[in-house]
Amino acid sequence: MKYAIIILTLVIAFASCDSSKKVINNDVAVSEGDTLRIANDSLEYEITIIEPGFYNWLSTQPPRGYYGQDFLERKNQQFVAEFNRRVMNWQKYDPLLYELQINYEFNIDYGYEVNYLLYNFFLYFQRTYNQKFPGARG
Repeated sequence: MKYAIIILTLVIAFASCDSSKKVINNDVAVSEGDTLRIANDSLEYEITIIEPGFYNWLSTQPPRGYYGQDFLERKNQQFVAEFNRRVMNWQKYDPLLYELQINYEFNIDYGYEVNYLLYNFFLYFQRTYNQKFPGARG
């Protein structure tokens, strides 16, 4: 497939739900501030992150440009491989945390913004859900 779309739509509401969230037709109602979507129409790649609190947490992290794209790509390759391994190993890892595989092809240049957001999502995910991926910072 020449054009690939990365859609990272992880709704981990079951693990983090509280009484203030509304569930409608098995979809979690999240505010617009909880959804972060970056699309590059010229490359036709997209990343959508639906995770309560991610956007606010992201604003506390090192700014864009702090890490080089090569660093982000290497880390994302590690994290995506581990995440997808956990999705496939549902007997050992919580299937409510690891619902869907992430379609991230290592030979495609997704650009800085997609890699920056994906890397930070993995950091947020690990911290929020007390997960530890190999190669993650302390």
